[in-house]
Amino acid sequence: MPCMKWIVPSGKPQIFPIFKKITSIGSSGGNDVCLKSESLADYHAQVIFDGRDFNLSEVDTRGRILINGKKKRRGRLVHNDRITLGDLELQFSLYDEAAQERDDNAEAATELSGLRKLYDFSQRLMDLKSVADLLEALMDAVIEVTAADKGFLILVDDGGPRVAVARNLDQQNLSEGGRHLSDSIIQRVMQTRRPLIVSDALHDADFKSSQSVMNLKLCSVMCAPLISQGQLLGILYVGNDNVVNLFEEDSLDVLSIFAGQASLILQNALLLDSLKTDFNELKQRFEADRFGEIIGSCASMQEVFRTVEKIAGTDISVLVTGETGTGKELVARAIHQRSPRAKKPFVVINCGAIPENLIESELFGHVRGAFTGAVATRSGKFQQADGGTLFLDEIGELPQALQVKLLRALQERVVMKVGDTKNERIDIRVVAATNRDLEHEMKEGRFREDLFYRLNVINIHLPPLRERGDDVQVLAKFLLDKYAELYGSKVKGLTPNALIAIRKYDWPGNVRQLENRIKKAVVMCDKTLIGVEDLDMLPEAMIPIQTLAQAREDFQRRYILEVLERNNGNRTKTAQDLGVDPRTIFRYLEREPAAKASGEG
Repeated sequence: MPCMKWIVPSGKPQIFPIFKKITSIGSSGGNDVCLKSESLADYHAQVIFDGRDFNLSEVDTRGRILINGKKKRRGRLVHNDRITLGDLELQFSLYDEAAQERDDNAEAATELSGLRKLYDFSQRLMDLKSVADLLEALMDAVIEVTAADKGFLILVDDGGPRVAVARNLDQQNLSEGGRHLSDSIIQRVMQTRRPLIVSDALHDADFKSSQSVMNLKLCSVMCAPLISQGQLLGILYVGNDNVVNLFEEDSLDVLSIFAGQASLILQNALLLDSLKTDFNELKQRFEADRFGEIIGSCASMQEVFRTVEKIAGTDISVLVTGETGTGKELVARAIHQRSPRAKKPFVVINCGAIPENLIESELFGHVRGAFTGAVATRSGKFQQADGGTLFLDEIGELPQALQVKLLRALQERVVMKVGDTKNERIDIRVVAATNRDLEHEMKEGRFREDLFYRLNVINIHLPPLRERGDDVQVLAKFLLDKYAELYGSKVKGLTPNALIAIRKYDWPGNVRQLENRIKKAVVMCDKTLIGVEDLDMLPEAMIPIQTLAQAREDFQRRYILEVLERNNGNRTKTAQDLGVDPRTIFRYLEREPAAKASGEG
C-alpha cells in the first residue's frame, strides 16, 4: 500500500497510508494526513489517484509545495519522491513501509510483550501474601510469555538445585516435578550461567545421547539462569512436548529478558521471606524475653524473672529496690498475677505522694468525725486489698510514726481505722518498693530496723536501664510500636543513629524517661523514622565516655574509700587489707575533697 512518510528531524518518522482516491493533507484535524505545523495551511494539499498515477496538487494557493526541491502546484509522484510542504519534509513510497517496519520490529514487539507480562506480574505481587504464591505466579507468567507446555522454577542453594515450583499450562502444580527435568541440561546452565535452548532435544548433537533426554523423550527445552549480584539464585526451565511447538531463538530472547528482571524480584522475595523468618524468630524471642508487662533479656533481668516465678506462689514479703523508673510496680504486679491471689484486688499506694497528716487514713481508713473533713466512714488501702496484694510504693518516704503502725499491721494482720476502737482482721500480701538505700536510712535513724527486716524477706533489685545492654533498644522499639498505633502516627521505626544514641545514653530516669521521650517523638515527628533530634539526644546531651585509665582510677578510689569505711577509718588496716603502701591511701584521701567538689563520688 502506498504511503506518505513524514521525516521528523528529532524523532521517529511517521507513516500515513494512502488508500483513498483523494487524500487531503494539512494542519486541520479534518485531513486524512494531519500534520501539526504553523507552516501548513489548514487544507494545504491533496494526493489524487486516477487509477494509474498518484498526483500531488495544491489546495490553498498560499501553501508552499516542492517536489524533489522544485516548486510545483501540481505534479505526478513516483517512488521515493521528496516532498516539501511548508517547512515539513515528506517522502512518497509506493510500498507499505509500515508493514515493513512492523516486520523489522517484530523481535522488539516480542520483547516488549515479555516485559509487559513482567510488568503485569509485578503489579500482581502486591496482592500475594506468601513467597510460595509469588513463585507460582512467576512460573505461570513465564509459561504464558514463552508459550510453553510446562515450566519449572529451580532454586540453587547450598544443597544444590531443587525444584521449588512445577506448573503446567493450566496453572496447576505438577506432582513429582523433578521427574520431568533433564539433569544434563540443568547442569550445563549452572556451569555456564548462560541461557540455553534445545529446539529439538532428541535430535540435538549435544544432548540426544543424554540419558535423561532419552528417558523423558524431550522435544524442546529452554533454560535461563536467575542471577543477581553475581549469585546464581536459580533457573527458569520451560518445555514443550509437541514437535509442532518447538522453541525458536526469539523465544529464548524473551525468556532471557524475563529472567533478567525476574532475578531481582526473586532475590527481593527470598530476602523478604528471610526477613519475615528472622522477624518471627525475633518475635518469638521477644515473647520469650517478655515477662508479663516487663521486657528484658539481660542476665540481671532474667534473674529477676526467675526470682518472681519462685516466690509468686507464696505469701512471703518482698522488697523491690531500684532507681526511679525501673519498673518496680510492674514487678509487683507480676508477682500478684502469678500468685493464688491473682483474682483478688491489687491495690497501690504511693507513700511519698500523700501528705503526712492523711497517710494513716489512706492506709487504714477512718470513721465519720475522726477529723475535720471526715464526713463518712471510709475503708483504707489495707481493707481494700483484703484477700489480694497491697503494693507500698516509695516505702522509704513513710513517716516514722506510721512505720510503727505499719509494722503492727504486718505482724498481727489487724488494722484499726482512724478514730475507731476496734480492730479489723485482714488477709493481704505486702510488696514494698523503694529507690532509697534503706540500710543507710536505718543507720541514719530514719527507717525502723524491725520494719525493714519484716519487709525485706526477699529482695528483688531492678538494674538501671544503662546496665541492661541491648534491652534499651528492644524497649524503645516496643514503645514506638505501642504509641504509634495508639496515636495513629505514621512513624515506623528509628534511624540507625537514633538507636546508637539510645544505647549510649545514660538514662537517669530509666524506662520512664525512655517512654516519655519515645511518646513525644511519635507525636511530634513528621517523618517515618525517628531521628536523634526528635529524641532530644544531640551529641552535646550525651554523657562522654571515660578513658580506660580514668575509669580504673575512679574504681580504685571508690573501692579504697569503701574498704576504709568498713575499717572505721583505720588507714593502716585498710592498706594492709588492700596490700598497698599506706601512702597510697593518703593520696586518695587527699583527692577525695577535690572529687566531691567536682561532683564525683
